Amino acid sequence: MMDIQTVREYLPHRYPFLLVDRVLNIEPGKRVEAIKNVTINEPFFNGHFPDEPIMPGVLIIEAMAQAAGVLGFVTENKRPADGYMYLLVGSDKARFRRQVVPGDTLHLYAEHIVTKRNILKFSCEAKVEGKIVASADLLVAEKKV
Repeated sequence: MMDIQTVREYLPHRYPFLLVDRVLNIEPGKRVEAIKNVTINEPFFNGHFPDEPIMPGVLIIEAMAQAAGVLGFVTENKRPADGYMYLLVGSDKARFRRQVVPGDTLHLYAEHIVTKRNILKFSCEAKVEGKIVASADLLVAEKKV
């Protein structure tokens, strides 16, 4: 398990774009489960939508990508402090099945599929109360900075 301080060691994102609050379980080279607590205080809810707040689908994809990034860093035994970054470079099979609203706890799952050179592929899902809200296959590229 990783608390928010440890997550910040593996992800270079900061408020308001850090979308992983905690890692519940991680198996290097295999899978990760993380959470994002969705609150009404999120800045995107001011415009999406003021009278019916819904978490934007692209941010759900980003949250899954950040969970995958943590798994990538742990798997490769690297950190941003070492001069590495993971960038989202592709998504396939993205599907959205239900809305994510304030008060939801978004469970983020990423499974490592394959690494070729500096590209990692992950199969990802986001769930609320055990029900899939989104899924996608994501490609993440390692970049030396």
